[in-house]
Amino acid sequence: MPRLANISDINGVLSLQSLNLYSNLTKKERESGFITTPFTISQLEEIINLNGLFIAEDADQIIAYAFAGSWDYFSQWAIFPFMTARFSELTFKEFEITTINSFEYGPICIAKEYRGQGVLKLVFEEMHLKMVEKYPLSITFINAVNERSRKAHVEKLGWKIVDEFEFNGKWYLGLAFEMRNSLLKVQVICY
Repeated sequence: MPRLANISDINGVLSLQSLNLYSNLTKKERESGFITTPFTISQLEEIINLNGLFIAEDADQIIAYAFAGSWDYFSQWAIFPFMTARFSELTFKEFEITTINSFEYGPICIAKEYRGQGVLKLVFEEMHLKMVEKYPLSITFINAVNERSRKAHVEKLGWKIVDEFEFNGKWYLGLAFEMRNSLLKVQVICY
């Protein structure tokens, strides 16, 4: 079952990160999905201390993780201040999107052999249950060439595309999810 990560999970998160990092994959391997942000030990320690890293395990091995945190935490990467500067131009449902009423979700990473088995929904719902207490909206971005991630979030989880933007020569989709009226119906899957 998914849970909040703790400091002892860092090595497992780093291992899963390395196996799925865009820069470590071939073009063909990227078709199955990828992550682009390499987190350091200190960045992982910080998000764990903020209760913003969620994991799933199987046989004591981390098979998935998802980040969720404030824009203050994520502002250490240049793409996030760029994204938040665009918020004044965006709306989602009846919401004006702000750094106060929203948080950044992602990246999420699932071990290749566990994809398509419901792990995404399980980890997402664990994060959702914790973050809905503080925020009505979640915002994320997906590299436009990461079709697997787009399909998973839009078609399986119900995220809505609210923005498209270019940053450092790459195109991204900005997505929004209403937290308070969107409890997922998740099957419990044993693996």
